Amino acid sequence: MSLALTPLPRRVAALAPSLPVVAVPALLALPLTPDGAGPADVLSGLMVVYCVIRLMFERRRPLSPAAAVVLGLPVVGLALAAMGAFSSQAGLTGLGRYLQTFVLVPAAVLLLLRDRAGLRLVAWSFVGLGLCQGAVGVHQFVTRTGASYQGENIRAVGTFGAHDVMGMATAVSLGLVCAVGIALGRLSVRQRVTAAACAVVLLLPLALSFSRGAWIATVLTCTLQLVLAGLRRALKVVAATFAAGVILVGGFGVGSALLQQRIDSIAQVADAPDQSVVDRYTLWASATEIWRQHPLTGVGLKGFPEYRDGHATLALSSGSETDGAGMAYQKQPLLSPHNMYLLVLSEQGLIGLLALAGSWLALLVCGLRRLVRVRARGPGLDCGLVACGLLVWMLTDFMYGDIGGPSTVLMAVAMGLGAWWALTGETRGDAPRSGVREPAEEALAR
Repeated sequence: MSLALTPLPRRVAALAPSLPVVAVPALLALPLTPDGAGPADVLSGLMVVYCVIRLMFERRRPLSPAAAVVLGLPVVGLALAAMGAFSSQAGLTGLGRYLQTFVLVPAAVLLLLRDRAGLRLVAWSFVGLGLCQGAVGVHQFVTRTGASYQGENIRAVGTFGAHDVMGMATAVSLGLVCAVGIALGRLSVRQRVTAAACAVVLLLPLALSFSRGAWIATVLTCTLQLVLAGLRRALKVVAATFAAGVILVGGFGVGSALLQQRIDSIAQVADAPDQSVVDRYTLWASATEIWRQHPLTGVGLKGFPEYRDGHATLALSSGSETDGAGMAYQKQPLLSPHNMYLLVLSEQGLIGLLALAGSWLALLVCGLRRLVRVRARGPGLDCGLVACGLLVWMLTDFMYGDIGGPSTVLMAVAMGLGAWWALTGETRGDAPRSGVREPAEEALAR
């Protein structure tokens, strides 16, 4: 008995640095407070502090030069935009949020993950969060206790509430991307089958979120993952997904009419678009006009709402209506253009966009290069598919949304997973030493 228990402390110790990262999505599964706040944001800050303390005790170099440049690049544009903000409070608030999301939390995740087993553990926590939020969302649709959609309280929003209708869609989408990446990897059959089953289950709450941006980003990302994994696997997964869709929507009639109407609305950009589409394009035009008047440094962090009305047309509504999911009816002001690239362009100018988008593009290029190398001759294919999939999903979704709300911290952790895969060295991720599995990898494989 003692011999059987001896390796356990080594496995736990190998995965211990990853546990603070896993705790962030775990806390997002808990209900939020009435004002929309949650403990995950606080924990992400504590995770950064824990990472700094751990580095001090271990006395090791924080980041490689390449990682420091890539992750630190956005600071240039952020500092300029913070100094140009219309108020010091707005500048500091915006600076803190951007640094948390795109610099500090991703760097902490990169430093706390030690091997592929740690990344897999965090990926499974994403899947678990998606399943928890998806279960709540499906229950909301069935019992008609969700957010209001076309006069009925049927929109699945999970525990994020009607004030953050994209929260559940983000959690479910990222969980689905992680599940697909694990299912397409070279892990044990049990893990791959479990991941594939989770991916199929997550399709239903994603559909019931009625989030067009999340649908587009997820379809594009999963298609890319399938192409990178190989044609044979791609055909199997496509067939299984199609069968699940036929059963869920066709066989049981799960919101088929509403889903078809929502899908059709994606193409209605000129022919009788709904008010949400009109608002979005009006906000995009407003952000573009703001940038043209302040091309290099923008109007400063948190400045878009202050300049919006001076550049928007009369087609813009007074705000989006929210109701249901335990909340009373209210109008939410349109405080962003619902496009991350245009938001950065209007508030941080061309300098900020080049710095921030340049960092994202560098992560994606480095990640894809490593994925192609691993696919040809090494282990870790599932980790590469997960990490690159998360990056592709976020960069695609940023065309239809931006940061904001409790789900932002989940994107920060996802960015950290992408950074770990793209910026860690060969010996830490691709080539197993002496052909022996690391203790943590052995634990997860069992």
